[in-house]
Amino acid sequence: MNATASDLQGSEAASAGKEPRTARGRRTLRLILDAAAEEFGAKGFHEGSISGITRRAGVALGSFYTYFDSKDDVFRALVRDMSEQVREHVAPAIKGATGGQIAAEQAALLAFIRFAREHKEIYRIIDEAEFVDPESFRMHYATTAERIAKRLQAAAERGEVREDVNEIHAWAIMGMNVFLGLRYSVWQEDVDPEAIADTVAKLLARGIGTDR
Repeated sequence: MNATASDLQGSEAASAGKEPRTARGRRTLRLILDAAAEEFGAKGFHEGSISGITRRAGVALGSFYTYFDSKDDVFRALVRDMSEQVREHVAPAIKGATGGQIAAEQAALLAFIRFAREHKEIYRIIDEAEFVDPESFRMHYATTAERIAKRLQAAAERGEVREDVNEIHAWAIMGMNVFLGLRYSVWQEDVDPEAIADTVAKLLARGIGTDR
C-alpha cells in the first residue's frame, strides 16, 4: 500500500471505486479493517462474518458496503494492510540501527517479534490467505523478501556482508523470522525478544558476514 496503515488514503484498501474521500471516511475504513482483523483472527475467514465485523467496529452494516463489496474484498484488503503494518513497524528499527547490516537485521527481527506478540492474529490471517486469496498470500511474502534482498544488496555494496548475497539469502532470512515469530510470539512467549534477536544476529554474522 502507498498509504500508511495508520492514515489510510484508500487507494488500495477499499473496493474499486469505493475509496474514502474524507478524513472521517478514512477513520471509518480503519475501524472496519481493525475489526476485520479481530473477527478473522478469532473465527477464521469462513466462520467470520460481515455482521461480526461491523459489530466489532461499532458501525452500521451500510458503512461496510460503502467501502467493500464483500467479505472476500475486506479480507484481501486486510492482508495488504497487515503486511503494510509490519513494514511500518520494522522500518524505523532498521533505519535507527547502528553497527552495519547485521545490526539492522537484528533490529528488524526484534521489532517483528514484538509486533507479532501484540498482533498474534496476523499468523492465522496470512495462513488462511493461501487458500482464500493466493495472490495476496504470495504478494505478502514476495514483497517482504524483495525488501530484504534490496537491503542485503546495498549492504554488500558497502562491504558489510558477503558479496554473493542474493534472493535465496533474503528468503532464508524471512523464513527464519516468520517461524521464530510463530514459535516465540504466537505459541509461547518464554524467551526474551532481545535474546532471540541476538542469537540470530550471531548466526547471520557467521553466515553472511564478511571474513574481516
